[in-house]
Amino acid sequence: MRRVLITGMSGTGKTAVIRELAARGHDACDLDTPEWSEWVDADPADALTPAEGKDWVWREDRVRALLAAPRDRPLFVSGTSETMGRFLPLIDVVILLSAPVETLQQRLAARSEGYGRTEEERRKVAGLVAMIEPLLRQSAGHEIDTRRPVAATVDEILRLT
Repeated sequence: MRRVLITGMSGTGKTAVIRELAARGHDACDLDTPEWSEWVDADPADALTPAEGKDWVWREDRVRALLAAPRDRPLFVSGTSETMGRFLPLIDVVILLSAPVETLQQRLAARSEGYGRTEEERRKVAGLVAMIEPLLRQSAGHEIDTRRPVAATVDEILRLT
């Protein structure tokens, strides 16, 4: 069965989309949670290393087991990780969620919890959009602008998969 990765920058709606997929009865997992991801010391030689010296990476053993397990129905996973390229051979469809930086900034500022609530984190996100989103776009087979209701985004994901 198909394995679908929904990726994008902070504030694009990955969590809302994966929750909506789960609410509709689909197998759906948010990899941007401590169960599936962790902060690790970054490689100082990596040009994309953040200033704080930490990378958010998927827990390789857990994510690999999830993606490699036999399935009788599609699996939708969401997240963005420094190490996600290692898992692309296990993914059938990659969908990039995107929105203008201004939209992302508004969404992040409105969060009551999670990454992006502080001004410093929002500045980092703006810089990462310019640097990381083009790389995500290269691995994605589809891109969806999320400046619409979550249900419409999920409808399009289901149509594409």
